[in-house]
Amino acid sequence: MLMPINDNKPRLWVRLFLNPLKHKRGKRAKIRRRVRMDVFPFNAFTLGRASIIEDFATINNGVGDVHIGDKTIIGLGNVIIGPVSIGNDVMLAQHVVVSGLNHGYEDTSIPPKEQGVVCRQITISDGVWIGANSVVTSGVTIGKQAVIGAGSVVTKDVPAFSVAVGNPAKVIKRFNFETQRWERL
Repeated sequence: MLMPINDNKPRLWVRLFLNPLKHKRGKRAKIRRRVRMDVFPFNAFTLGRASIIEDFATINNGVGDVHIGDKTIIGLGNVIIGPVSIGNDVMLAQHVVVSGLNHGYEDTSIPPKEQGVVCRQITISDGVWIGANSVVTSGVTIGKQAVIGAGSVVTKDVPAFSVAVGNPAKVIKRFNFETQRWERL
């Protein structure tokens, strides 16, 4: 009843009547008109104050909660699939994919789309900047003030105050608090 058969987005009455009662949006938070909001009432969705979700983004909480902190920017064409927790003052550039969902593929006699799904929490801490065309895979934690270079594929945790780039992403710099500089490893 919540979504049509063979469709992954909620019915109009769910979007208009149930979701506004269940989900929370902070003051001055903006969701642009061309955002695909596939949010359902059975999982949480929160958008912090003064945060913005830009056009052509897709937000999906069908398999896990999606929490977006205060003063966070979700860039053009981003895809956010729960379970995901994004902190305050985070910047996601254009075409970033953050997905806590993976399809099973172990049984070769069944197509992957018919096998179960595995969901693992993604945590993006405060002050993180993720460059354009990057991918953050399920189960990853990105520490405070970390920077992810454009086009990176983050498959493992990234420590706080570090810069990670590449496929798979590797830490190439860390902030030295004694010298107050970013230093190559």
